Amino acid sequence: MTAKRKLSYRENTEQKKLLADFLSKSAHFELSEEQLGKLYDYADLVVETKQFGNLISAKDSEKFLSRHIADSLMPYIYCCQAQIYADIKPLPSYFKEAHINSRWADMGAGAGCPVFPLAIAMPQVQFYAVEPRHMRVEFMNYAKEKLGLKNLTVVGKRFETSGLADLDFISCRALSTFENDWERAQPALKKGGLFVTLKSFNSISHLENDPAVNIWKYKLPNEEQDYALVSRGNK
Repeated sequence: MTAKRKLSYRENTEQKKLLADFLSKSAHFELSEEQLGKLYDYADLVVETKQFGNLISAKDSEKFLSRHIADSLMPYIYCCQAQIYADIKPLPSYFKEAHINSRWADMGAGAGCPVFPLAIAMPQVQFYAVEPRHMRVEFMNYAKEKLGLKNLTVVGKRFETSGLADLDFISCRALSTFENDWERAQPALKKGGLFVTLKSFNSISHLENDPAVNIWKYKLPNEEQDYALVSRGNK
């Protein structure tokens, strides 16, 4: 019996609709057909490319757009649209300028979330995907070439030894605790730069009354738990 071919994300109407509905909730937010196509192709590369090891669990491979791509785009959605939400603190001025010749590093990039979706969404920003694990680095270089991402550089080192400094933005996704991630990121941020991280809300709820941080709570499609985008400026 012939094995059933896995549906490409370009053909996965259910997942595409979940992502589109999620993005449409952000007023005036949209991506071009070319950008959406690259997101689908990136999802396929993560799920289907096996020569670099298993990059994602079988369970998450079935919902890569609605879970991982949607989550990865939260910094861009926040950057473009946060000022219209009444429940968010005033947006730092340096975050509003994220589209203009900024340098943005992602710590512990793994297989490329959130940095690949962000690089696709913000072609005018120079991104650095920093990851010490060799197989993940090999995959990201492979995916970068396949997708033609000229604004992304893969750095195969630990963040502390990467040589990156004076950065406008540093991000990470579910890497460690907020406090540990901030301690690693802060020395490489320029004055007025911003650290932004994506985490489960439960893991950062103790920061709600911390005046130094900004928290944006959100839901992802078909996910029960709450998530949070947490940012802190380097004053």
